[in-house]
Amino acid sequence: MRVLGIDCGTEFTGYGVVEGGEASLTCVSKGAIRLSPREALELRLKKVFEELSSQIVAHQPEVVAIEDVFYSVNAKSALKLGHVRGVAMMTAAQYGLSVVAYAPLAVKSAVAGYGRAEKHQVQEMVTRLLKLDQIPEPADVADALAIAICHIHTAGTLERQKLTR
Repeated sequence: MRVLGIDCGTEFTGYGVVEGGEASLTCVSKGAIRLSPREALELRLKKVFEELSSQIVAHQPEVVAIEDVFYSVNAKSALKLGHVRGVAMMTAAQYGLSVVAYAPLAVKSAVAGYGRAEKHQVQEMVTRLLKLDQIPEPADVADALAIAICHIHTAGTLERQKLTR
């Protein structure tokens, strides 16, 4: 299975393509799209679309996994984040890929074994699970890889449950 994980953000949108099953995971690609607050919103969203499109074309994931919507105290920030998330979902749909969303607690549990793990703990576990030479930076990259790992683990569990029924 090959999964494109996306961690939507208004400053950095992290992405990571992970391949494998529960026993063996490989990082195929990773990075962050830096979004300048000085640019017009439509130009930032276009940049997200173009960069994610290039990742999909280059690495041919089977599915896209993103973080589920969470509630924010600041409505303006939540709206901007929603724009980026919408573009990520639309980009996946443009290439015929389904999108699966996971709650932050589920992602942290799948990677670190604890739903309230700190950012650095997630970064360290992603580094270990993917056998990377160094911790992915910025943290949004590690989060995107963690989301992809979460989907691979979840899909494996669901497949095993189907087989036992």
